[in-house]
Amino acid sequence: MNLKDPIHTEVTIQASTAQTWECYTSPDHITRWNFASEDWCCPSAQSELRSGGRFSSRMEARDGSMGFDFGGEYNEIEPLKHIAYTMDDGRGAVVSFEPADNGTRVTVDFEAEGQNPRELQQGGWQAILNNFKKHTEATAAQ
Repeated sequence: MNLKDPIHTEVTIQASTAQTWECYTSPDHITRWNFASEDWCCPSAQSELRSGGRFSSRMEARDGSMGFDFGGEYNEIEPLKHIAYTMDDGRGAVVSFEPADNGTRVTVDFEAEGQNPRELQQGGWQAILNNFKKHTEATAAQ
């Protein structure tokens, strides 16, 4: 999938690629990491992990003051390596999983939306990815 002027985020996770993939794609795990800060949560997530399948997650402030649904359609799935999807607003994203020293490098490249500065968007998506790293490493250590 060719992305138009993508924003890049990445982390290296001290866990196997299989464990990392499971935490990224399983709705049970997604609800435990898919938020940018501790004052937000992800009470529900759904994922039909196949080309043409849909995904969605609900993101909410813990105090109930605001929330939104995030969803889209998977375009390409290469298990343990690559996910490409189109968000409901038409923007594309690509997630890659690569073996790294003692773990897995995860990159997320996504097309920016037009309402918020790129730096804000990059910071928010990076915070979610950092939360994913924290959750996955804690899960792998069990």
